[in-house]
Amino acid sequence: MIRTPNGAGIRAAAQHSQCMEQFFMPVVGLKIALPSTPYDTKGMLKYALRGKDPVLFFEHKQLYGMKGPVPEDDYVVPLGDADIKREGTDVTVIATQWMVHKALAAAETLAAEGISVEVVDPRSIKPLDKKTLIESVKKTKRVVLVNEAPKTGNIMAEIGLMIVEEAFDYLEAPPERVCAPDTPIPFSPVLEDHWIRDEDDIIAGIRKVLE
Repeated sequence: MIRTPNGAGIRAAAQHSQCMEQFFMPVVGLKIALPSTPYDTKGMLKYALRGKDPVLFFEHKQLYGMKGPVPEDDYVVPLGDADIKREGTDVTVIATQWMVHKALAAAETLAAEGISVEVVDPRSIKPLDKKTLIESVKKTKRVVLVNEAPKTGNIMAEIGLMIVEEAFDYLEAPPERVCAPDTPIPFSPVLEDHWIRDEDDIIAGIRKVLE
């Protein structure tokens, strides 16, 4: 297993701010973990260490300081086991790592308007829990795909196509991606903050599929 930092937001410019998971998606036999909470991180680490398969364990830099409940008892979180972080009925938002928390904030904001957003965290993308993602989309009939990396070549393109292939007849709107621009990650704090997708971008994506 290899543990490595991931993601932008710490003013490290283009050389040290990328989300690297999409680079390894084509590698057959490799598992890719993307935890978003302290609980998931501990459980997924234990699962990866006890297995025999090669695992890339990406830890987002913005989540290193996050605090949350972590049981002292032994437990594991299997890779390939997505988690519904918030249940909803109007639209599914599939998000990874730091974007999970921005999606939850967007869902809370929209709840005040009566819009019910389901937030699903894949937790790993290889293996991918297709069943949980598909069942959520079949329920809400709309999906917004959120990932920090640039849009072209993004892992959400693969997930979006999988949804179209397996749940097309349930969709009432095309899948919407909320990803970064296809540009190098800026070093300037002001430009980097503009480059990284935020709660407002996710809300705009949700409104688009609800129109």
